[in-house]
Amino acid sequence: MDIVDLLAPAAVMASLKAQSKKQLLQELSEHAAKLTSLPERRIFETLIERERLGSTGMGQGIAIPHGRMAGLARITGFFARLETPVAYDAVDNQPVDLVFMLLAPESAGADHLKALARVSRLLRNQATCEKLRATAKSEVLYSLLTAPGNGTNSVAA
Repeated sequence: MDIVDLLAPAAVMASLKAQSKKQLLQELSEHAAKLTSLPERRIFETLIERERLGSTGMGQGIAIPHGRMAGLARITGFFARLETPVAYDAVDNQPVDLVFMLLAPESAGADHLKALARVSRLLRNQATCEKLRATAKSEVLYSLLTAPGNGTNSVAA
């Protein structure tokens, strides 16, 4: 499973504005609703429900909010680089500025976990994150996220 299988160019937001974690999740939900045709409110509620189980802020300014949803055909990713970091209840208590949201069909099972692991591996690469933070262009972000050969792009599906 490659990032390019999860992420479309239209799903990359280069300079998202949000003042809080809730507003961030609302903005992501709104964008996802436009691309998936799923109800924005249902996406938001799915993300909030997951956050109640524990923060998806993995530290170092990175969050991977995610959830499973009925009516979704395949695992779909959305990436946002925030203009200003927001408090996110991350494990290291640092604000978040890079967010990769994953939505998966209810039946995704192990594929959902593989996608989460794949995104986590990509965003644990400090050099990749520095490049993501250094650009405000969606097409450059997409290229960085989906670039083959960064050594972490592929995992057995």
